[in-house]
Amino acid sequence: MATIFDLDTKFTPMGDQPKAINSICNFYKQGEKEHVLLGVTGSGKTFTMANVIKNLGQPALIIAPNKTLAAQLFTEFKNFFPNDAVGFFISYYDYYQPEAYVPSTDTYIAKDSSINEDIDKMRHQATQDLFEKKNTIIISSVSCIYGLGSPDSYSSLVVPLEVGMEISRDDLLRQLIEIQYSRNDIQLKRGHFRVRGDIVDIMPSNEKEKAIRIEFFGDEIDNLCIIDAITGNKIRDLSSLSIYPNSHYVADKKDMRQIVKEILTDLGVRLRELKSENKLVEYQRLEQRVMQDVESLEQLGFCSGIENYSRYLTGKKPGEPPPTLLDYFPEGFITIIDESHLTVPQINGMFKGDRSRKETLVNFGFRLPSALDNRPLNFNEFKERIDKVLYVSATPGKYELETTKTTISEQVIRPTGLVDPEVEIRPATTQVDDLYNQIVSTTKSGRVLITTLTKKMAEDLTEYYRDMGIKVRYLHSDIVTLERANLLRDLRKGVYDVLIGINLLREGLDLPEVELVAIMDADKEGFLRSKSSLIQIVGRAARNSNARVIFYAEKETDSMKEAIIETERRRNIQLEHNKANGITPQTVIKSIPEDLRAIYGLSEGQTEVKDSDLEKLKKIGINSKEQLDKTIRQKTKQMQKSAGDLDFETAAKIRDEIKELKEILFEL
Repeated sequence: MATIFDLDTKFTPMGDQPKAINSICNFYKQGEKEHVLLGVTGSGKTFTMANVIKNLGQPALIIAPNKTLAAQLFTEFKNFFPNDAVGFFISYYDYYQPEAYVPSTDTYIAKDSSINEDIDKMRHQATQDLFEKKNTIIISSVSCIYGLGSPDSYSSLVVPLEVGMEISRDDLLRQLIEIQYSRNDIQLKRGHFRVRGDIVDIMPSNEKEKAIRIEFFGDEIDNLCIIDAITGNKIRDLSSLSIYPNSHYVADKKDMRQIVKEILTDLGVRLRELKSENKLVEYQRLEQRVMQDVESLEQLGFCSGIENYSRYLTGKKPGEPPPTLLDYFPEGFITIIDESHLTVPQINGMFKGDRSRKETLVNFGFRLPSALDNRPLNFNEFKERIDKVLYVSATPGKYELETTKTTISEQVIRPTGLVDPEVEIRPATTQVDDLYNQIVSTTKSGRVLITTLTKKMAEDLTEYYRDMGIKVRYLHSDIVTLERANLLRDLRKGVYDVLIGINLLREGLDLPEVELVAIMDADKEGFLRSKSSLIQIVGRAARNSNARVIFYAEKETDSMKEAIIETERRRNIQLEHNKANGITPQTVIKSIPEDLRAIYGLSEGQTEVKDSDLEKLKKIGINSKEQLDKTIRQKTKQMQKSAGDLDFETAAKIRDEIKELKEILFEL
């Protein structure tokens, strides 16, 4: 039976949208599995995707190529389906240095990371929605193909509670500890509980402001309610609820003894192998590391780097693919791969890079061979775990076109009547000064996007234009996830007028206020200036009736020529449609979405910066977020240099300084 999705919108499909929606849905209803939606920028591909999900009535996974686009899709689908479960599942690391070993210099690099608590909360909410609600849509990055704890173990350790249930307070506390909650009677925070007599307050893994209060009368639950975690005031009463584990990597306490036994058996086998090869250093190293982990697993049910033992926790055999987010979905869900020309190669390439790094760790005694099974899926394994798949792109890749062959729905005509912008080529020799004049004339009514080839150029250009009085920011991968989404919101709101970036300004960004897109060094052939990339960048200007695009170049490359020809083809199709139907192009009118934290009910108070932090910044000569961001990058280079010089004490000290500065940056 199909799930009923509540698509809440005042818009109706127009232009090529009705034809595309019908053809896609009919195609799947006939039993076919793979299809391509070739939709030009601004043709309403997201709206088409929403209608396909509604008409098919099946849970959906939408995979985006980067976190910025995933955040944008999440806010759009939240608006389309306000009464359904729309989840957000991306990597929860603001900073991640994987564990690695460099044999040539005998350098071991320990895993170091900074986990974003807000994103971790969203990940838990997403997996819980998949268990509890049929009408669920999850927006994800390629994080969805990485190993996650077993859905069977995760769901079997859920603690169900209801009013009148017989359970002692101490039994409940033991169960909470088994699913990796911690006791903290001073401060109630996510993943913790506190005890006050016969009252137990729990902050679930998917909350940050609300808590669950359980009141006992003897060995019976007398009352359940949701409370404000700060004030303790009751929000509403409950008759029943479920407490999900605080980690996706959990195992029943009864199973842990068997798990430890299996780890020790494999350790013995591996140690004998190392001894036979006369690798005595590796022998000692592996024995010491694994025994420490085993002791932690026996005592706490958890250890640092537990993901390297995920095969034992999930019961998988050596070489078998790990459980992933895909395994949390019910049967018969639809997968939509957005900007597929980028996302498909990403999915295809993750496995080999991960494998190479971990084989080195195993060979040199840093990890058991089981670490190899904590990995992303390879492409064939990914395809085996999905049912229906829709590839969506303005420039589909070779794989999608060859796989689907004739099964393509084209969406070229825009409901707004907007045409692809005219492209002008200007000399690169004077690009910085010429662009300044273009910015000044454009920002009287609209916004400007500028793409560069390097981070350094983006930063230098930002600093130069800021000194010239332009309200400008830059956007690149060093900026944390939630901050990227806020940068785009601020551009639309007019907090600043110009955004400079590299690869993040290509696919999918929906910014109707943009009237000028400038491409610096457009004639530098390569991935960032290929035909596909140039078409995608031009598309950022296809949502405003006054928009235009400038290629700064000294010569017209083949990629530039092909991109301009394709843009003109699409432009002419739209112009003919407008003329035949008496349509006057209208700039897209689109509300500015809420901050991701606001959507998830995360307190704005969380972002306040302490006075002591500001004083600390002033003492080291930092007076703005830009300076702070630049300082972090400089210190990161210093840390890497110190580590390369084997001065690990200095490197560790700088690492701690970076971590502290990043926390202040995130709060800012």
